[in-house]
Amino acid sequence: MKEKEKYKFLLSLKLLEYEIKELIIYSEECCVCFELLKNKLDDLCQFVICEENLNQWELWGCHSEIKEHSEKLREVSVKALCAMEKYQSICTCNNELNLSDYINTLSNSVKRELDHFCIDDTSKVLFIGSGAFPTSALTIAQEAGAKVVGLDIDNEAVELAKKVTKFSGLESKVKFSSESLYKLDFVKEATHIIIASLVRNKLEVLDSLRTNINMNAKIILRYGNGLKSAFNYPLEKDLSPDWIETKISQSKNIYDTIMLEKSRPLV
Repeated sequence: MKEKEKYKFLLSLKLLEYEIKELIIYSEECCVCFELLKNKLDDLCQFVICEENLNQWELWGCHSEIKEHSEKLREVSVKALCAMEKYQSICTCNNELNLSDYINTLSNSVKRELDHFCIDDTSKVLFIGSGAFPTSALTIAQEAGAKVVGLDIDNEAVELAKKVTKFSGLESKVKFSSESLYKLDFVKEATHIIIASLVRNKLEVLDSLRTNINMNAKIILRYGNGLKSAFNYPLEKDLSPDWIETKISQSKNIYDTIMLEKSRPLV
């Protein structure tokens, strides 16, 4: 009976991967299919926090085929989300999408983060992996009044994010860049640094930040281990020698969060 459940779970991963991959192709051919793609990504979000699926992962997560197809699912879902964000940005700038509706939807969850991490109008927030449709960055600026700089390696995403920000009227508060972390002066000024869950090279990013950030800066790292790694890049290393860690409980969220502060040298 257990073997049957394993293959049922494996099939669910494969089907999600296949459907998302096909919907990416359909969306490139016909933009109305982006709505279907959005719905399927919503299905994936529910899949990774479903208690029954989490139980199945506990049983079979170490199985080679399960691991292989969860990783394949993550790669195709990341590609889909990037395409979706670019489409949403273009629609917003063409007055085909109400940006305020998206910001209002995010407000409650982001407000909880703002309170928890003490982000206010005196804060300077660096958002790494801000994407083409930077709703979190815009929400932080709107709700907290903080100065925000979004960083992304995708130049097209940066240009689209700039247009959406101008359209939102928040361009005085939010800027975007594709500069290297080593060259970005704002790194030293930032009071808070958020690393998106879809940033792949988290350890490299942390290593580059460790010597450049100010001593009191807080790093808010989003990641997804276990089943959540089907939609987020994981964090599977103990960071405690270099950082003071505070884990944030988010069992019903599609990603988990850890807050990092620099370890102070022993005197």
